[in-house]
Amino acid sequence: MSAPTTTELEAAAFRRLVAHLRERSDVQNIDMMNLAGFCRNCLSRWYREAAAERGATIADPDAREIVYGMPYKEWQAKHQREATAEQKAAFATAAH
Repeated sequence: MSAPTTTELEAAAFRRLVAHLRERSDVQNIDMMNLAGFCRNCLSRWYREAAAERGATIADPDAREIVYGMPYKEWQAKHQREATAEQKAAFATAAH
């Protein structure tokens, strides 16, 4: 497979992942961290870091908005719930 095709496929997979995460606002970041070791914030940080590696500057709030589909504070107000004691305990013991 050619490098441009690989890049196109990777970009399509990224867009699909972001769309899926936007649709699944019921899935909390702490659950993602506990189960998969990454969350929406990690994904936005990776996006920002990839831009920086290529000489582009993206502010953290802008990178988060790309992933969340809205400003982070708005997403938090609409969708984020207080973590349960069990979630916090699992986070504290998980290897991230």
